[in-house]
Amino acid sequence: MGFPQMFDFLERLQKNNSKEWMDAHRKEYHGIRDFFIAWLDTINEELATLDNDYFDTPGKKAINRINNNLMFFPNKPVYKDHFAAGLDQVSKQGDFYIELGVSECFMGGGYWHPSSKLLKSIREAIDYNGDEFKAILNTPSFQKTFNGMVDADRLIKAPKGFEENHPHIDLLRMKSFAAGCFITREEVLAPDFDKRVIQVYMELLPFRRYLNQAVTV
Repeated sequence: MGFPQMFDFLERLQKNNSKEWMDAHRKEYHGIRDFFIAWLDTINEELATLDNDYFDTPGKKAINRINNNLMFFPNKPVYKDHFAAGLDQVSKQGDFYIELGVSECFMGGGYWHPSSKLLKSIREAIDYNGDEFKAILNTPSFQKTFNGMVDADRLIKAPKGFEENHPHIDLLRMKSFAAGCFITREEVLAPDFDKRVIQVYMELLPFRRYLNQAVTV
């Protein structure tokens, strides 16, 4: 069992996206899920040796459900078109996210549409030492890997409590603070994919650590 079988299963699942089909292929699904969990365990152990502050996240804890939440998103298919997980997971936000699927493969992290409380903490950190955060964002290797932060919704005006002429107003107006990179299926299937995952994790680490510290202070 491996990534080729995972992609093959996901492609067939999307063509037959129903509980009846999944029930008929439940054994195959569990075999692929077990492979992905074992792979996550390997990456989890490697990251723990490289990052002294790493939060141990075994594969079974890291992996996300393949079912879509139809209660909140009734128009979505029954099952997602990808396997995904969050490593270095103190909470569901701020973790190192990996998504391997039919339509796209992605690695990244940060805070996507955080709660008002977390967003307030991030903005206060930027107000206090935004130069440090900008230095992280402007690092050549960070720019090369992620091309900056994910472009998301922004406030039209300065958030409450901040002036329009604030030196970091461009950051303070943001509603999400996340960065990541898309990868090809060929990269996932390559023999050095694990090294690529580690490289992206380490490149993203200063960015994630800044944000995680901001929401915990």
